[in-house]
Amino acid sequence: MRKVIAAINMTIDGICEHTTGIPDAALHEHYAELIDQAGVILYGRTTYELMQFWQALLKNPSGQKSLDDFARSIDRIPKIVFSHSLKNTEWESATLATQEPEKEVAALKQQADRDILIGSRSLIIQLMNLNLVDEFQLCIHPILEGKGLPLFDSINDRSIFRLLKTKTFDSGAIVLYYEAIR
Repeated sequence: MRKVIAAINMTIDGICEHTTGIPDAALHEHYAELIDQAGVILYGRTTYELMQFWQALLKNPSGQKSLDDFARSIDRIPKIVFSHSLKNTEWESATLATQEPEKEVAALKQQADRDILIGSRSLIIQLMNLNLVDEFQLCIHPILEGKGLPLFDSINDRSIFRLLKTKTFDSGAIVLYYEAIR
């Protein structure tokens, strides 16, 4: 059965705004590899709209290998977008969700394919509260932001995770891989 993996960047103080972090070549390479190994990525409307930035690099490559490779990876992976306001996605590899997150994820988990990534804070919180997140990949950047959206501000119940491994970047960022203990 497919795993649901919540992969997100955050600061030491738990802020997960898309403008925080240290987006260097190594981080883009890391996420391109993660995306290339997954079967689908789930987004909320806000994050999906932010990710559309990468479409511009497909048309006009930056010349930086890590950025251009990430743009190709994010373009290729099927995306399911949860939105009440979008009428279409305008991205060939993206579709609008036809069910609520709980039902959509349950159906995806039954398919014999690669893992399911969650790339939006709002969906991570919803799926955590439904006990549907199997693994966290938290990339913690060595920054204290002091303001912004905290990742875990609306979790209903206590959850316990087991550390699987870590990955450290020269920037000082670290990815913590945690498995849910059920």
